[in-house]
Amino acid sequence: MSRMQPIKSEGTAPAYFSAHDLHAYYGESYIVQGVSFDIREGEILALLGRNGAGKTSTLRAIARAVDPVLTQGEVWLDHKPLHRMKDFEAAQNGVALVPEDRRIIPGLTVQENLELAQIAEPIGWSIERLYQHFPRLAERRDQEGITMSGGEQQMLAVARALARDVKLLLLDEPYEGLAPVIVHEIESILQEIKTHGITTIIVEQNAIAALHLADRAIILDMGQVVFDGTAQEVLDNEELRQEYLAI
Repeated sequence: MSRMQPIKSEGTAPAYFSAHDLHAYYGESYIVQGVSFDIREGEILALLGRNGAGKTSTLRAIARAVDPVLTQGEVWLDHKPLHRMKDFEAAQNGVALVPEDRRIIPGLTVQENLELAQIAEPIGWSIERLYQHFPRLAERRDQEGITMSGGEQQMLAVARALARDVKLLLLDEPYEGLAPVIVHEIESILQEIKTHGITTIIVEQNAIAALHLADRAIILDMGQVVFDGTAQEVLDNEELRQEYLAI
């Protein structure tokens, strides 16, 4: 099989955010297999599943990363066709991906990481506003970002995303390796973000923590949607969790 080419699709947006019939490949590996879901503005969606279910690949396809290659389907955000855009164009239109490895820039302080995020339009929250919401970062503004703890680096990664004009925040494993007290702090920040109308998709192996935070949940299995409903439905359905989440 030859590497498939990126799609060119037409359509209209049925929701604030809509992913419709997404198919994506890493080389010849067929990873995302017909994923579809909608999100209302300001919702927090937990995108769940076992390892290898296609969660991160779906996030990256939405963010228009180079890999995986989206070969079919449409992605709409606030009536804008993300599926026709490259990654930097999606970012300019309000998509912010916070990857699992956080991508803190070595050699730069906290302050410099935030300033660099605002080097070009569109600019989101001011740096002082970010420090008000992330007081730990304010205390460490002159510290090199990569020398902070994992939890502090996660806060910086989220703050750096909010330094842009964000409409859709994509979080890949934000709780990984963090102590429960830091997870709680991140949760509080995400709840605060929600009050400002930012729509969030969170991929997280700590499914229970994500479900307590989220309004809705999508469960993926083998690159396909096997559940689409409220987060509470998943919390209340032990059989569903055992089958697809092993919790």
